[in-house]
Amino acid sequence: MEIYDQLLRFSLFQGMSHADLMEVVTHTKLGFMKLQQGKHLVKEGDSCTHLTFLTHGSLQCETLSDDGGCRVIETIKAPYIVQPDRLFGLSQRYSSTFKADSPCNLITIDKQEVLLLLETQLVFRLNMLNIMATESQRMHRHAWRSAPKSLRERLVRYFFSRCLYPAGPKTFYVLMKQIADDLNDSRLDISHALNEMQHDQQLTLHRGRIEIPLLERLLM
Repeated sequence: MEIYDQLLRFSLFQGMSHADLMEVVTHTKLGFMKLQQGKHLVKEGDSCTHLTFLTHGSLQCETLSDDGGCRVIETIKAPYIVQPDRLFGLSQRYSSTFKADSPCNLITIDKQEVLLLLETQLVFRLNMLNIMATESQRMHRHAWRSAPKSLRERLVRYFFSRCLYPAGPKTFYVLMKQIADDLNDSRLDISHALNEMQHDQQLTLHRGRIEIPLLERLLM
């Protein structure tokens, strides 16, 4: 029953009947993991062979830009599914590195077991399709959003576009010159805009590092 309750916290299992979920728990090979603080779960570039569900604790996610000029650290709390879109598709490798930010409990389901669930459980199949379709639609809309009207709005979009989860604490390891190059603006203008945001207590500036206590506050 505890596993039953834990699975219901995740969107992939929501809407399933009690009988269907009990069948999943009974007939699906579930893996259980405990991860000590500081231990890596997966690293960028690792092959994605399982669905991984964070049931307790929090993970630290690290994402690096292609040119290495920007590195983002974000904290993600349970319940959370670790990059389910990477199980299928063109690139079946993790795009970020995840390690335990606190002691973590996780449930894993092997890809072959996931394929079996997709074949036998209609609600699970629809939920997986919804996740993939939502991500695809979200990415499609990016190019059609209204252009930011100010440098501050461009900075906010810059921060949001580089995060996996659009809320919570974030740390950006990036130089102002790099941000200026990415936004095609001057370093001086970037510095002024960031200092204004710091004055409004939306972020804290350090040498080569920007601390954002709560990303969602940038929209206020």
